Amino acid sequence: MSHALLVIDVQNDFCPGGALAVAGGDEIVAPINAIMDDFDAVILTQDWHPAGHSSFASSHDDKSLFEMIQMPYGAQVLWPDHCVQGSDGAAFHPDLRTDGDLIIRKGFRRDIDSYSAFFENDHSTPTGLKGYLETRGIEQLTMVGLATDFCVHYSAVDAAHLGFDVTIRTGLCRAIDMDGSLSAAEKSMREAGVNLA
Repeated sequence: MSHALLVIDVQNDFCPGGALAVAGGDEIVAPINAIMDDFDAVILTQDWHPAGHSSFASSHDDKSLFEMIQMPYGAQVLWPDHCVQGSDGAAFHPDLRTDGDLIIRKGFRRDIDSYSAFFENDHSTPTGLKGYLETRGIEQLTMVGLATDFCVHYSAVDAAHLGFDVTIRTGLCRAIDMDGSLSAAEKSMREAGVNLA
């Protein structure tokens, strides 16, 4: 069984000093680099929003940061502008190894957010990652990165539902933990059959 490492969104805007910083986000870079050679493939994801993305609070005149709104595809948190295409914030952390097999960019459609590495937030528009993994014969995934309770969580649950054997290395992830989101994400992942190691 081929085994891939999926490195989720280790980008400047999610690290200390970034627009949507996750506490300790930079602490995981060196240990992630250290395990990359242990896998048959390394895939990195990159949040890649156009300016004025619909998930940005700044795109809604009467809304506040982190407010929850309803979009055609469901509930949506309104985030600070982050990971805007081509910006320094969208770049991978400068110390992260990026010599992997594939980079998947997500969230580039203006009208829909994308937490998961597999689907947009409508849970049906694919990113192409599933097909790539199947073509490579990869059945086992270990996930690390940012943030545990959003993009890692959504990616892990989708992967498990698609039939992949999924492990989260929790020590190589960091969470936003907004209003109990980490506890809810861990429960959701366990229920989907994800191994939290």
